[in-house]
Amino acid sequence: MHRLILSGCLISVVSWLLAFPAHGTEWQVGPQRALKLPSAAARLAKDGDVVSIDAGLYQGDVASWPQQRLTIRGMAGGAHLDAIGNAAEGKAIWVLKGNNTVVENIELSGASAPALNGAGIRFEGTHLTLRNCHFHHNQMGILTGVNPDSDILIENSEFNDNTVDYPRHGKLGHNIYIGNIRRFTLQNSYIHDASTGHNVKSRARENYILYNRITDERNGSSYLVDLPDGGGYLIGNLFHQSANTENAAMLAFAAEHNQTQPNQQLYLVNNTFVNDYPGGSFLHNHSIATAMLINNLLIGEATAMIGPNQENHDLKAKANVLLDPASYDYRLKPNAPAIDQGISPGLAANGMLLNPQFVYRHPRGSEKRRQQGPLDVGAYEFIAKQPD
Repeated sequence: MHRLILSGCLISVVSWLLAFPAHGTEWQVGPQRALKLPSAAARLAKDGDVVSIDAGLYQGDVASWPQQRLTIRGMAGGAHLDAIGNAAEGKAIWVLKGNNTVVENIELSGASAPALNGAGIRFEGTHLTLRNCHFHHNQMGILTGVNPDSDILIENSEFNDNTVDYPRHGKLGHNIYIGNIRRFTLQNSYIHDASTGHNVKSRARENYILYNRITDERNGSSYLVDLPDGGGYLIGNLFHQSANTENAAMLAFAAEHNQTQPNQQLYLVNNTFVNDYPGGSFLHNHSIATAMLINNLLIGEATAMIGPNQENHDLKAKANVLLDPASYDYRLKPNAPAIDQGISPGLAANGMLLNPQFVYRHPRGSEKRRQQGPLDVGAYEFIAKQPD
């Protein structure tokens, strides 16, 4: 039995074998290898195999992967697949069709498709882990299908500038688009600079958005996070909305479906929100379910919340309480009013421990949250310098 730690809560994932696939043959790919391109390995690999790709740039190479329990990994320095406008099956640089797939240390860029949804990865199987990957300058970062039995984990990864020219084509591109699956977990990752589309859109039944930096920065997304169908647990994240945003709300919940289901759960705990859009909102909850907000630090001129919500020890403040907000350094200054003003968030209705266990560490990582005294409000804990 394998278990995944989500914010201190052990969630059983008996059937989720993707994190520990059974390995078979290792196929080595690289300019000095017998297999020069990843697509050559895609034609030869069998279920349970490992494909190791030497560091370097692989241009124009795209592939479909039908194997089960497959691991694809870039070697030291990382492998960069630049599609230069190509897409396998008119879908993506890599179309992953098998179950229990792991992709590690891979950079994917340049996918384009006639349907305007060319992705770095199109995932059509059940259960996927992405670790230490970078998706950028595709029409879509990752795009997944409908699979109510599937779990997807993305960690220590970066997604940026995956977009479509909306004024020209009338289509949206998103950094991350997760279809109707069972569970989506995004942790310790850097998601930024979506343009017109969303930074994160997930239709998963359960969503765990933990310890990430999700920011507009130089572009303007529609939503930072859009959860149109299912519930979510957003803990310890850094959120930034620019003045160029296409939508007034930073986060959207139940904007399309399940608006009349009172058992939908949305928890926002120890996040830091920075809103540069005048008159916007931190959250737009379209459902009748009450969103639970605990220990969030709210920076900016935005209105607080739209829709049913219950706030507990949220704190509004100005950007001058942050160490260097212009550089997206949202750690607290020594005199910040957020220090020691939080409470223990306790447990969610489903028994999940809500106390923040980590803090985001840039880029694409996290470290244990060290606490001195009562819990601080926001995504970071202020740690006073100890005397020598």
